[in-house]
Amino acid sequence: MDRILLVTGASSGIGHHCAHALRARGWRVFATARRPEDVARLREEGLEAVPLDLACEASIEAALETVLAATGGRLDALFNNGAYGQPGAVEDLSRDVLRAQFEVNLFGTQSLTNRVIPVMRAQGHGRIVHNSSVLGLVSLPFRGAYNATKHALEALADAQRLELAGSGIHVCLIEPGPIESRFRENALAAFRRHIDSEHSPYRARYRGLLARLEKKGPGGPGTLGPEAVARKLVHALEAPRPRPRYYVTWPTWLLAGLKRALPSRALDAFLAVLSRWENR
Repeated sequence: MDRILLVTGASSGIGHHCAHALRARGWRVFATARRPEDVARLREEGLEAVPLDLACEASIEAALETVLAATGGRLDALFNNGAYGQPGAVEDLSRDVLRAQFEVNLFGTQSLTNRVIPVMRAQGHGRIVHNSSVLGLVSLPFRGAYNATKHALEALADAQRLELAGSGIHVCLIEPGPIESRFRENALAAFRRHIDSEHSPYRARYRGLLARLEKKGPGGPGTLGPEAVARKLVHALEAPRPRPRYYVTWPTWLLAGLKRALPSRALDAFLAVLSRWENR
């Protein structure tokens, strides 16, 4: 029987590549996207695509019902990849903007996961893989909203892994670091929609941030293609004993190691230098 995988956020980048990579390995992949035109494009590419807006509970319910109706109620794995980044200093984030970041990156993801778990319990097995971030391990300035959602996702996934021990359902986290995708493009749009940079005390710092987000071409040092994430996802989905965590890029390994080794003040100093360098 086909192994069945549901991938969120599959319109581009990591989700798009992983959906195709797992389909090529024989998985029956249901790829989701928020915009109708992206759903149509995914179907033209040969994927079974389903509309899903993680900020909308009705959309989450309808998407999962569609998948389960097509599979006879089976679902072997869920890859929670859908998310976006909201740049901006914490001081410049309104309550509504922060809430919107959590609705997609955390609340919608957890709502979908909670709907999937009973299906996996009934069949006696399942894999839940959360796509987190190096920014779920450390925080960088001007990424406070995204940092907060990924730190929260890490905590929920850790608790979930302990709670589901012995159920046949494995919970894994992938922490990619810099990966080639449309993340910068989408983050730039979110910044322009929600941050009043000209009236911010950080407006001088925002000029460097905008230059980084507007930059075309490959990312900075350590950036890998989405196939690097796909390799980790394959192990998380297919290994008899998947790992709790998968680091992908060397910046993730470096920052995770520094967080363990350095006192807070020393780590703060390093991260401040890193932020000034990347937003120069």
